[in-house]
Formats: sequence, C-alpha cells, structure tokens
Amino acid sequence: MTSQLPTSLPYPWPHDASLHRTTTALLIIDMQIDFLSPHGYLATQGYTTTRFEPLIPRLASLLSTFRRAGFPVLFTREGHAANMATVSSREAHRSRVNGGEIGRQGPLGRLLIRGEKGHGIVGELQPLAGEVVIDKPGRGAFTHTELDLVLRARGVRNLVVCGVTADACVSSTVREASDRGYDVLVVENGVESVNEELKKWSLESVRVEGGLSGVTDDCKAVEEAVGSWVSDGS
Repeated sequence: MTSQLPTSLPYPWPHDASLHRTTTALLIIDMQIDFLSPHGYLATQGYTTTRFEPLIPRLASLLSTFRRAGFPVLFTREGHAANMATVSSREAHRSRVNGGEIGRQGPLGRLLIRGEKGHGIVGELQPLAGEVVIDKPGRGAFTHTELDLVLRARGVRNLVVCGVTADACVSSTVREASDRGYDVLVVENGVESVNEELKKWSLESVRVEGGLSGVTDDCKAVEEAVGSWVSDGS
C-alpha cells in the first residue's frame, strides 16, 4: 500500500506519509449542471463549456477509485437560498453586470439557486447515499458551511481536491483548507478554468514558496496511490 505520492510537487504528499482511508478524503468541487452545461450559469456569461467536457469522465474514474478503496468522498455545490437571502448586494450586482444574474430564470431553472435543475451535480458524478454534499453560498467551501466540522469529526487531515473552476471555487477552497492546517493535493488534470492561463496560474499559486497552499499531481498518480488500497481490508 502507498502512504505517499513521490511525484507530487513541490514535495511528496502527504508531507507526513499519512495517506490512509482514515486520514484522506476526496473533495469534488462544484461539478454542477449550472457550470458544465451549455445552458447554465457560465454559458449565460459567454463562456464556452467545451473545455469542461473531458473533465467529467476523468473525475468519474477518480471517484470510482476512491470509493472502491474505501476512502471518504465529499462534494460541494455553490448556490443560494430561493429567497436570495444568502446573496450579498455586491454579489447580486456583480452577477447582474456580468450577464449571469443569480436568481434569474433560465433553461435549467433559476441560476445558482438551490433545488433548481442547474444546481444539481452532473449525472456521471452523482453522490451515493451517505456521501456528504456541502452546500455553500460562495466560492470557498469552508465559509458559512459545516465542512471543517465534518472533516475533523472523521479524522481527515489530507484533502485531494478537484473540480471547477481552478481559479475561483477550487482556489478559494484550497487556500481555506491550507489555512486550517489540511495538507492539500490539487489534481492538475482534475480541475479546469474558462481558459488555459487561469488554470495554469491557479495551479502555480498552489505550488509557490515550497507549496504555500499545497501540492499538485495528476489523476493517474493519485489513482495509482489510492488504488493500492483497494484489496486491503485494514
């Protein structure tokens, strides 16, 4: 069984060689219809969603490996209460002037509103019964949510993070996790942004200063490490 990924940069991860199903979890960020569909929130602002399409089968494979190995899996969804009480005036203004007004009716229901079709996670990555889904009102998954409490209650201290977008919700969550003492690995080809430059510099910002926010590695390396636990019963 593997206890550390020697290929992760800028240091082998986890730093204390503590990779184990009791200490390490997969966190899938905002793989929602609103962000991935050509009729969703991102598309209303003029962004193409074709960049995100290859991400879905890649994360489906990663998710399957974590499940088979018995590692905990958590999901996040960005969205707001139907009465818009969780939308600040600044956020309402920003979304309005950018063409994707939160709460506006669209083909998938009201944009970024909990319970609407667009708020749901894509079918290929549907959570199973018992898997935790964190609903968050902003970019960071730790802000105004129970995520930190859930992780600490389970003894998790290492996080494998993937999803969308690298420069927004992934980046915010990774920084929050690092500030709370978690050892974070961002899956390089398991995240995506609306353009390559945003993705590139988001990953670089994780690795700077010897791993300021964590480390990065690719899906294959993570799957091989976690997959080594599949046949182990301990």
